Amino acid sequence: MKPLNALKKLPFLFIALLLIVSCSNDDDNNAPEVLPETIAELAQATPSLSDLVAALQRADLVNTLNGTQKFTVFAPTNNAFTAFLAANNFASLEDVPVDVLTQVLLNHVVVGEFASTDLSTGYISTSATQADTNLNLSMFIDTSSGVTLNGISNVDTPNINATNGIIHIVDAVIGLPTVVTHALANSGFSSLVAALSAADGGLVDVLSGSGPFTVLAPDNNAFTDFLDGTPLANVPTDALANILLNHVVSGVVTSTNLTGDGSGYTNTLATGPGMNNLSLYFNTTDGVKFNGVSSVATPDVVCTNGIIHAIDAVIGIPTIVTFATADPTFSTLVDALTTLTPATDFVATLSTANGTDPAPFTVFAPTNDAFAAITVPEEATLTQVLLHHVIGGLNVTSEDLNNPGDTMAPSLEGDNLTITLLGTGNNIADLTDGSGVSDIGIIAVDVQAGNGVIHVINKVAIPDLTN
Repeated sequence: MKPLNALKKLPFLFIALLLIVSCSNDDDNNAPEVLPETIAELAQATPSLSDLVAALQRADLVNTLNGTQKFTVFAPTNNAFTAFLAANNFASLEDVPVDVLTQVLLNHVVVGEFASTDLSTGYISTSATQADTNLNLSMFIDTSSGVTLNGISNVDTPNINATNGIIHIVDAVIGLPTVVTHALANSGFSSLVAALSAADGGLVDVLSGSGPFTVLAPDNNAFTDFLDGTPLANVPTDALANILLNHVVSGVVTSTNLTGDGSGYTNTLATGPGMNNLSLYFNTTDGVKFNGVSSVATPDVVCTNGIIHAIDAVIGIPTIVTFATADPTFSTLVDALTTLTPATDFVATLSTANGTDPAPFTVFAPTNDAFAAITVPEEATLTQVLLHHVIGGLNVTSEDLNNPGDTMAPSLEGDNLTITLLGTGNNIADLTDGSGVSDIGIIAVDVQAGNGVIHVINKVAIPDLTN
């Protein structure tokens, strides 16, 4: 009978067990939800990130990563910090200057939440800043094979969620990038890197220096078009170096700076006649275009020693014709040199290479308004008028003029031109033409081309048409 009694008790035992389980589930449902920790707390709880935590403490950044602002942090492991210290000859984190350490750490921090699926190949701004301008440094993300940062650091463990953002654990410390760092990281600049390495003058070392520089970086397609089948090795290294320097401007010029100016001239580090720095014409009426041939495709890649603007064409060494064609201020002059004087190949003449007769040139270029003030003569006379604006065989810059006093030289037409410093009124200098008119104003000077120099004048110069 005892077994039977035991069987009778089973239903009651089963009901009791269900009640116990139900109560247990109620307790679980009522238990407080365990929330993710902050970025700083997660780092502190991860043994492989202990060096990162120590670095954050030394740089006083723990509270920042414990706050409510959302960040994406690329977190280097202890092994990554060990390699970074050795590569930079630091015995320990304590040997890294705090200001340097702070910027290096901020170079791993991006404002906003970016999961690995949100990242794509291109540039993003970090929280580190450029010393000269306080602009945020750029980071190049390459997602062609995993996620690689600035060409040196790979994401090993992605998408660790925190209350205030996301952590991606990386295998190398991301050092502060120079112009060369970004050129090397982006495979779209591999031809530029090859050209920099092949050129005279140690340009890789130059662009790794303190700067600051603004670099107009042609992409691979631009170099392919420029070389047009010629092997890079066949380009003379001195000429290649000057072409590359024609893409470098001293100082930091952002796209905002350019847009604000509209159009105008600046100088590159390339040189022309007399070792004068070449001019670069920029125009922002339709995007940003340089010398009329190259447009900005990707602006404002910020580096520690400057800024990069990716461009779609190599900017060759400019001639007098380059600037006349690029600058709409001279559109009437260009018409006069081409359409209105078909019997004379002014374009070929003014494109003559420096050192080849009659180059170099000193050209006094009338503006559109200057031409609008006269009745344009027939072709034979117009040809003589145009030749009267050109001095052959001389690259006369403003620094070469007698100051104060007169400087005289014969034009290609034959009559003398006389430049007088100081100029009257708002003129930089006054120009006297072959007909004796002396109130022609030189209103801009020293647009330096590879085969001569241009000075802008506000009236058309007329030769002595009686001789």
